[in-house]
Amino acid sequence: MSEEIKNEAVSEEISSSFIDDFIIEDLAEGGRCEGMKVHTRFPPEPNGYLHIGHAKAIYVDFGTAERFNGICNLRMDDTNPTKEDVEYVDAIKEDIHWLGYDWEDRFYYASDYFEDMYNGAVELIKKGLAYVCELTPDQMREMRGDLTTPAQSPYRDRPMEESLDLFARMRAGEFEDGRMTLRAKIDLASGNFNMRDPVIYRINHMPHHRTGTKWCIYPMYDFAHPIEDAMEHITHSLCSLEFEDHRPLYDWVINNVTLPAKPRQIEFARLGINNTVMSKRKLRALVEGGYVSGWDDPRMPTICGLRRRGYTPASIRNFSVRNGVSKVNSTVEYSFLEHCLREDLNLTAKRVMGVLNPVKLILTNYPEDRTETFEVENNPNRPEDGTRTVTFGRELYIEAEDFMETPVKGYFRLFPGNEVRLKTTYVVKCTGCKKDENGNVVEVYAEYDPESRGGNPADGRKIKSTIHWVDAKNAEDAEIRLYDNLFTVEDPDAGDFLELLNPDSLKVLTGCKVEAGLKTAKPGESFQFMRQGYFCVDNKDSAEDHLVFNRSVSLKDGFKKKK
Repeated sequence: MSEEIKNEAVSEEISSSFIDDFIIEDLAEGGRCEGMKVHTRFPPEPNGYLHIGHAKAIYVDFGTAERFNGICNLRMDDTNPTKEDVEYVDAIKEDIHWLGYDWEDRFYYASDYFEDMYNGAVELIKKGLAYVCELTPDQMREMRGDLTTPAQSPYRDRPMEESLDLFARMRAGEFEDGRMTLRAKIDLASGNFNMRDPVIYRINHMPHHRTGTKWCIYPMYDFAHPIEDAMEHITHSLCSLEFEDHRPLYDWVINNVTLPAKPRQIEFARLGINNTVMSKRKLRALVEGGYVSGWDDPRMPTICGLRRRGYTPASIRNFSVRNGVSKVNSTVEYSFLEHCLREDLNLTAKRVMGVLNPVKLILTNYPEDRTETFEVENNPNRPEDGTRTVTFGRELYIEAEDFMETPVKGYFRLFPGNEVRLKTTYVVKCTGCKKDENGNVVEVYAEYDPESRGGNPADGRKIKSTIHWVDAKNAEDAEIRLYDNLFTVEDPDAGDFLELLNPDSLKVLTGCKVEAGLKTAKPGESFQFMRQGYFCVDNKDSAEDHLVFNRSVSLKDGFKKKK
């Protein structure tokens, strides 16, 4: 991880996890890894874009290696050509680099080892530990047995020479998809159904994104994964909790195929977040069904979607760190992810003024031809960010909600007869308003106090409210996109998720007014719009002649820390 990104992070105490305890045990004198360098890997399948759940796995894999001064590989688990694509490979690389991690020259594909996997399968056949099976998937399910009944296969005792011949012909492309499989010969009566002679190879004539039509048989994940780890000399294979029941098969492959290393698999719980879905299948359905604008839609939990919305690498890493590593699956409040972002942006984002629902404020006693400038602090948390110059004149834009002709109790902003402070500049006193034929306020009138420059009345009178504004003479028009949860319920996986979409997850505001200096803001750059929230320049649609800002998170923190 780069020092620059490390320094961005909010400091958090990282407690030792059970994974660290296992590694310490392995590295100790007499341990299985004594004298070795800790070596982990992150092995995503390139069939979709990474999401916030993957960010935790990235933190566990790369972060664990960092803590032990070890190394971490990046490997594309491309053993299934059906949905894999180079587009996803490039996106995965970009996301990991953006999060601040690097694999240096240790980038691999599972397909690099196809020949090794094939040779390993042949070795198992020769040892009497694998056989070619001709059961269809339906027949295999029917003959799987139950807790009191063993599974069955009429091909289990097929002669080794016959299985070798058939497996070679499978590779040569003689058989159609689904006609045969290669199964490991383990234990048909095992209480762990993953050990009941699992399929380790299947036929698939679809071209592969790297090997083309060279192969028409592909290894199953449970067979390929341990071989890949061993070929790369991985010491600790860190994976999610659903693979815990698969660990006996992982170890069986390691112990029965001749390999250069013996990795140790350790499982940890996945990260779930409410009001969203993490399944790649469901995320793909959202994209392909047009329910969102793409994988990088700011409502998506994908890393590229969060990046476009304005999330920072530091906020996502801190979210992963502070959720910890456990053996129990849990669901975290989305508001905690927002809390981590808000913490980071509060420290780093420059303050600016933007008016989302503008109404014109006219200072009737301010000279029409006069313009003056004020120096405004960019970030009170970072004096080194200095100040910027904003212009001020007779006509300004303010938020429509900052004026109320007939105020309700407790309302201290603009209403006839009341005084407010315009941020950094002057105190003004409201004198009235102008409405259109529909009764909508289109202009608000006020008089400024020339003796209150800087916002402090000369006579020391107290002003209860301060509002933001934008100079009408040089304000820039902007489109503002406000985002909410993509789903209306906390657990959309519990029902038909497409029926639970939030129709108000995106609101687009046009005609908004922002400071002139924002015209040259860079794509992805974040700002705090005073009193409004944190916003970033959209990295796809924004341009100098059409500014687009995405609200990353509101100012109000909805996360309640546990006492």
